[in-house]
Amino acid sequence: MKKLMVSAAIVLGSLSAFATTVPNQNFQVQSSLFQEGYTEVETVPDAVKKALETAHPGAVLGKAFINAKKEYKLEITVGDKKATVYADANGKWINK
Repeated sequence: MKKLMVSAAIVLGSLSAFATTVPNQNFQVQSSLFQEGYTEVETVPDAVKKALETAHPGAVLGKAFINAKKEYKLEITVGDKKATVYADANGKWINK
């Protein structure tokens, strides 16, 4: 009987060793806005050029892209800083 009690205690003790709690892990999810459907263009409308000169004096236009909605993605350089701005065909700025 004593052996039965000892073996039952060992079995129950070994099963409880697997019942540990796992600490919660905090996952950080990064999402990025992926702009699809833009194709590179050589020229942009005069309204977009004027809006760029007004909003960012001295900015140099690097590359320009357009999508199906006639929205322009402009890669510009102002001094030693680079930025990407968005405008519609009328020169109105779009927040993306």
